[in-house]
Amino acid sequence: MSSSKQARFFESVQRNFDRAAAHTNIHPGLLAQIKVCNAVYQMNFPVKIGDTYQVIEAYRVQHSHHRLPTKGGIRFSHLVDQDEVMALAALMTYKCAIVDVPFGGAKGGVKVSPRAYTAEELERITRRYTVELIRKNFIGPSLDVPAPDYGTGEREMAWILDTYQTFKGGEIDAAGCVTGKPVNQSGIRGRTEATGRGVFYGLREAFNDEKILKKIGCTKGLAGKTMVIQGMGNVGSYAGLISQKEGDVKIIGLSELEGTIVKEDGIDMEAALAYRKEHGTILGFPGSTTLPDRGDWVSIECDILLPAALESVITIENAHLVRAKVIGEAANGPVTANAEEVLLKNGVVILPDMYLNAGGVTVSYFEWLKNLSHMRFGRMDKRFNQNTYGNIVSTVEQLTGKTIGEKEKTILTKGADEIDLVRSGLEETMVNAYQNIATIYHSNPKIVSMRDAAFVSALEKVANDYMTLGVFP
Repeated sequence: MSSSKQARFFESVQRNFDRAAAHTNIHPGLLAQIKVCNAVYQMNFPVKIGDTYQVIEAYRVQHSHHRLPTKGGIRFSHLVDQDEVMALAALMTYKCAIVDVPFGGAKGGVKVSPRAYTAEELERITRRYTVELIRKNFIGPSLDVPAPDYGTGEREMAWILDTYQTFKGGEIDAAGCVTGKPVNQSGIRGRTEATGRGVFYGLREAFNDEKILKKIGCTKGLAGKTMVIQGMGNVGSYAGLISQKEGDVKIIGLSELEGTIVKEDGIDMEAALAYRKEHGTILGFPGSTTLPDRGDWVSIECDILLPAALESVITIENAHLVRAKVIGEAANGPVTANAEEVLLKNGVVILPDMYLNAGGVTVSYFEWLKNLSHMRFGRMDKRFNQNTYGNIVSTVEQLTGKTIGEKEKTILTKGADEIDLVRSGLEETMVNAYQNIATIYHSNPKIVSMRDAAFVSALEKVANDYMTLGVFP
């Protein structure tokens, strides 16, 4: 992806902001404050790579301080630049507001390709980047809390935590300096699947929205709906697996770096992931057909098109080829502003990234809360609830003279584990956020897209926070 293309990504975010701002009564001065990035930190630091030293370019952007800490992932990619990180940080502000997570938006980026380095070299880069953040007070449980993003995962988050604790050893809440950590290092169960599961909940709500269904001419529910997924990383994989298992969605197309495959009678997502892990490619998956060009995933006819990789993959050049009824933005910024105009004219409904992929930051919030409370979710009440449910079942058995089978009794009396509570909290968050966005979208005929409605929801919440702070009386 070229630098100019990334710059257009930031332009797209700003254009979407301006379009939505026109539907609010927020003071222009306050809108100007919300729109800009509060702090941009560019750094260059040396790291020993092999027998030489390499100067690494990196960024941390804090978009909004209306709430603290700021929150946002760290991306490792050779395509990272300041415009991209600023755009992603802005989206984080709006994303957190939409799902009522009390963070300001932030984002980090390190200009490296993870494939070009050994694990030891990546550890050096990650730890040195963390040191730079510590020096400038750009990380901390009450300041700025990073998380995984493209090219990073729980391994990198563990390195960040360890580095932070080395410098801040006496800080009791140090574990809350970063989220997305391994479960055995103060992480939380359900974080890895969180973004993909959130995508599933968002799609489920949209396909139960009768006004949306009437617009796209579709029947109610996800069951039997066809889906094409672009990107089989963490988000795309879990979105596909969960949509297939819990929503009975029919996946007919998959696209990755090596190419695009289709299978009209459905692709078993679990089998496809296992095949790619074994062979290093999805091409040749049994029963599938490989399309001539990798980018042909855009034009596959389906109910749901799920771009789940990088930004700006649906552009003005290929938007007219889309034959999906709904585009679910599982990635950040996969549809450019110009492309969206074409898609809306063609009747395509777009579920915007700032809502649909907010599952990650939602569960990161739960992890942060867990770190501050120093206690696993469910520890206090699981057994109490289990015993209460058991007493209810026993009472029913005594009153009716009938006995419930052990398997059924186990299901009925089960207390909630941490992952049950995380999934429940995520579902509640995604359902409430969708209803808020849908209310704005359906009640104002001048709002032409779900993205505009989501932006309006976010801007009104952020503006209210600023007013509460007394910054803009």
